[in-house]
Amino acid sequence: MKNGLIPLVCLLLTTLTAASAGPDQCEYRDGGIVRGPRAEKRLALEFSADEFTEGGTVVLDALMAHQIKASFFLTGRCLRDTNNVAVARRIVSDGHYLGPHSDSHPLLCPWTGPKKTLVTQDFFRGELHRNLAAIEQFGLKQSDIRYFIPPYEWYNDEIATWTREMGMHLINFTSGTRSTADYTEDRATNFVSSRAILDSIERREKQDGLNGYLLLLHLGAGPGRTDKMTDHLGELIDYLQGRGYRFARVDELLAGAK
Repeated sequence: MKNGLIPLVCLLLTTLTAASAGPDQCEYRDGGIVRGPRAEKRLALEFSADEFTEGGTVVLDALMAHQIKASFFLTGRCLRDTNNVAVARRIVSDGHYLGPHSDSHPLLCPWTGPKKTLVTQDFFRGELHRNLAAIEQFGLKQSDIRYFIPPYEWYNDEIATWTREMGMHLINFTSGTRSTADYTEDRATNFVSSRAILDSIERREKQDGLNGYLLLLHLGAGPGRTDKMTDHLGELIDYLQGRGYRFARVDELLAGAK
C-alpha cells in the first residue's frame, strides 16, 4: 500500500463478512480469496510493497532466523528500482513466493460509494503484464505465478474476474486484525502503533484462531513512520509459533483454490 491517508473503510474490513466456507475450503470476498482452509493451524505471511521497502532486510533476516517461508507482492515500479534489486533477488534465492501487486499501484475502484471499476480491462491487463515481466527478470516464469494482490489491497468483483481471465487468483488479506495499518504515519490521525497491531493479532488469535489466515504487512512505511512494524516481526513469529502455528507460502496454503 502506498504511503498516504487511506480511508478508514480499508482498516475496518472486520465489519464485512466473507462468503462462508467449510474447514477445507478457501473463503472469498468480492471474488478474491481472503482466507485459506481452516482445517490446520497454518497461515501465510504476506508482504506488499510499492515505493517503500526499508524493512526488506530486517524481514528476510527474521524469516531466515525462524526458518519459515513467506510471500512477497511487489509492484513493477518497485522491482525496477535499483535500490530494491538485492532484496528482490534474496526473496527468490531464500525460497519465498514473489508475486505481482500491479505495475504502478493505481487505485482500481473508489474508496467510498459503489465500487465501480476506475480502469479499463486493457489498462489492467497492461499493469499486470508489466509487473509480471519485471518479476521474470529475477528468474521466475510467468506460468508459475498464480497469485496477485491488488494495489491498496482494494478491488471489486470485476477486477477479480479479470484476474481469473489472465489465469491467476486475486487474493487479499484476512480481516480481523490491524496488521494492514502498519503504514500509518506517526503524526497521522489514523496512526496505529506496532504494539496495538501485535495486540490485535494476539486478541484475534485467542478469540477465533488464525487458521488459514492471510496476514498482510507492508515491507516499508517510509520516513513518516518511525515505529516500524517490521522490527517486531521476530516477536510476532515467536508468538505464533508458540501458539502452535506453522507458516506456508500462499501457493502452498491456497493450493486447492479454484
